[in-house]
Amino acid sequence: MAEQQPPRTTRRRVVLFAPGDNQDQVAVAEVLRMETVGGVLMLVAALVAVVWANVAGGSYEAVRHIGIGPLDLQHWAADGLLAIFFFVAGLELKRELVAGSLRKPSAALVPIVAAAGGMVVPALIYLGLNLALPGGDARGWAVPMATDIAFALAILGIVGGNLPTSLRAFLLTLAIVDDIGAIAVIAVAFTTDLAPLWLLGAFACALAWWLLQRRRLDWWWLHVPLFVLCWWCMFSSGVHATIAGVVLGLLTRTSPEEGNDPVDRWEHFWRPVSAGFVVPLFALMSAGVVVAPSALQAVFTEPVPLGIMIGLVAGKVLGVTGGAWLTARFTRAELAPDIGWRDVLGISVVAGVGFTVALLVAELAFAGSPELVEEAKTAVLLGSLVAAVLAAVALRRRGRAHARRAG
Repeated sequence: MAEQQPPRTTRRRVVLFAPGDNQDQVAVAEVLRMETVGGVLMLVAALVAVVWANVAGGSYEAVRHIGIGPLDLQHWAADGLLAIFFFVAGLELKRELVAGSLRKPSAALVPIVAAAGGMVVPALIYLGLNLALPGGDARGWAVPMATDIAFALAILGIVGGNLPTSLRAFLLTLAIVDDIGAIAVIAVAFTTDLAPLWLLGAFACALAWWLLQRRRLDWWWLHVPLFVLCWWCMFSSGVHATIAGVVLGLLTRTSPEEGNDPVDRWEHFWRPVSAGFVVPLFALMSAGVVVAPSALQAVFTEPVPLGIMIGLVAGKVLGVTGGAWLTARFTRAELAPDIGWRDVLGISVVAGVGFTVALLVAELAFAGSPELVEEAKTAVLLGSLVAAVLAAVALRRRGRAHARRAG
């Protein structure tokens, strides 16, 4: 009797467009929707930028300043395309507010207060150092406040296979609230030469978007030009143009009773664009810092980069863990049953990865001071790297502990 052969396993091929009934193929867009892939692409783009800036800095700067219409490539990445990233964040936030972890404030209180602590403590650490040390500059107080949601979730996805699912919800809530804070800071602290008429135009576009959503007129050929017009009005008003993305995302319709609503459809479509093109291009155009010995030394000796480094690596841990503990200690809010305080500690380390928004805030905070921009960016890159490594180690250990407990 012939021995029965085991079933053959095939590796799925990545193609640009995959037919829905082909089980051996997967579309590129589906790959880009994976959180780990987006984080890896962002990291690769950042590494390419650093190498490019240090090996051929002249060509790197020339490419960054290629003019395309009213802006150069660097500003298109930071002021234009990054609005898509914030639009996706706004869509995700809207879903969480309507049907997710932010729907019940009592359930979300611990991560919300933890996020607030994770913004306030790093900012205070930065201000304390820069006000106390000679040569300090208080303008960068908001740089270490931000958490990069894409990187944070990518790290959790890579090393957190055995961690409880509620821990991901905790991190997601933490990162989303953190993004709200960063967006508010960008809108308020870095708005100069406000043009009220242009701002009124942006509000009019947002109102039109809301009315279209209320009337369920989900025509892409109407929404895309409206998005661009709202972005341009916001850009011309003096408010950072990425705010248009999160505002329109929050005004998009979603409902637990409505299947495949606009939030679901548009996030499904735009997430691969954000993860596969927008954020990597921003990293490529923003992360290119010259890593000279003097620059590395400045990170540990000058108050601006030192405040950013300590704020990201230590301030986030103190703020997130302390905020969560105080909330659980003095209110009726509590952690999910399958989450322990060591898990929260690991998540607080992940929150120190402040890549995308931190780089953006560094450019805004030190506009007109190229040397400080370079120092701040170097500190963001090194601080985020240290936080990512420490978080990977901590969360892997927690994953093993949960696996042993489950076994």
